[in-house]
This record gives sequence, structure tokens and C-alpha cells, in this order.
Amino acid sequence: MRPNVLCPACGSLERHRLLVLYLRNRTRFFSDNLKVLYIAPNEVLQNIFKTCSNLDYTSGDLSSPIATINFDITDIPFPDNHFDCIICYHVFEHVIDDRKAMSEVYRILKPGGWSILEVPYDIHSRETIDDPSITTPEERQKVYGHWAHVRLYGYQDYQERLKEAGFTVKLDDYLNEIPDEERKRFCLPEIEPLHLCTK
Repeated sequence: MRPNVLCPACGSLERHRLLVLYLRNRTRFFSDNLKVLYIAPNEVLQNIFKTCSNLDYTSGDLSSPIATINFDITDIPFPDNHFDCIICYHVFEHVIDDRKAMSEVYRILKPGGWSILEVPYDIHSRETIDDPSITTPEERQKVYGHWAHVRLYGYQDYQERLKEAGFTVKLDDYLNEIPDEERKRFCLPEIEPLHLCTK
């Protein structure tokens, strides 16, 4: 419903392009030897990550056939302190018990490890709208903005939930540092602060 969202060549969305730029320019994701878990993998990003010889790469999802392993994010079958980096991009808004999911991601992240944990949220609201009585796709579309979402996060509340799980949260407004020409070239989102979460 937005112009220039889907890349006609690779099929990426604007948030996927932003993430790759962020990982390339703000982290050592493509150079350090990292044990990585990508939860709910997007095929475009997975194809990039799987070609990186520096990554010990795993992807996981409840049911996706492209994931390395299938699991419930509220009960992740990996030991404590297992991964250097976890990418969980637009997932928690689909999970009924999001706090349990956040605590599981924290549990399997190594001390000193980092994670990108993004969700769509209302930049104008501090509080999350989370009403279990809203159950139909039509109601969810109207209230949360998507038929498959079970909540709409508020900007302050989302950070608080991540901190409750144990994470140290840095809100990185990397997007605003990208020159206008480059933002236009990659058709990046207008607003998308990234949550860099460390253990």
C-alpha cells in the first residue's frame, strides 16, 4: 500500500534494506566470527546471511519451510548463552506471550552478545495496545493495523518490556544519519529507529 516498498529485483522491503545497511555500517556482523540466530527468516536476508563465511548461521521459525529449525519462540530449544547475535525482526507483535518470547531470546544470547529486536510501533503513543478480546482478523486490522498482529506497541512500553527481559536497550536512529540521496536510492522507511539490545 506504500510506493517503492518492494524491490523488483530481490523482493526486499524497505525495513530489510535498512537492516542490511545498519549491519554493514554500524556493526561487525559481516566481519566478525559470529554464531547467529535469525528468527522468522526473510528469504532475501537469509540468502545474504547464508553466504557469509564468517557466520555460524541458524534460522528458526514456528512453521516456515525455509527455516533451519522449527520451534516456538516462547520455548526455544537452545541452551543458555548460545548465540553471539540474534536477529528477531517484526516477530513479537505476532506472539501472544511476547514477554516469554523476549526472555527466551535473552536466555540464549551470550553475555556481551547483541540482538536487533524490531517491531512495528506507534511513535505517537507511549503505551502498548494489547487487548486479548480483540481476536478476529477484521478487529486486529482496525486496531493494530494488521490482521495477524495481536498488539500495537507504544514506543516507551516496548523498550520497557525489553528491559524487563534483561536487555540493555539502545535506540539507534541510524536512519536519520543516512544522506537523503542514499535514502531515496534504497527507498528506505521514513521513520524506523533500531533497537540494539545487549546482554
